[in-house]
Amino acid sequence: QVQLVESGGGAVQPGGSLRLSCAASGSIISMNNMGWYRQAPGEEREMVADITSGGSTNYADSVKGRFTISRDNAKNTVYLQMPSLQPEDTAVYYCTADVTVPSVFGRRRVYWGQGTQVTVSS
Repeated sequence: QVQLVESGGGAVQPGGSLRLSCAASGSIISMNNMGWYRQAPGEEREMVADITSGGSTNYADSVKGRFTISRDNAKNTVYLQMPSLQPEDTAVYYCTADVTVPSVFGRRRVYWGQGTQVTVSS
């Protein structure tokens, strides 16, 4: 079983910064794409950023130029650096990972974390 655990969320004022981390653990052969999604109150879950195993990145228009996604393959961990936070960034942020797990056929499966709250207010 693979588990993703997010950390680093919290409450900040507009203009503040947070750094989210997501560590994957369990029976992992390799990590493929990893990414971050978020779900704001009353909104659908949306992609924030993702990163391939080779380091190619993709960002939502709303965060491009502000947020930075990175990964440490040796630690099976993905990060999201979030400077210049604004109230519209308030959401639960979810980590996701496309993981190759042990199996006869080399199974790939997408896993999700439980989310970490980011609140930008006052």
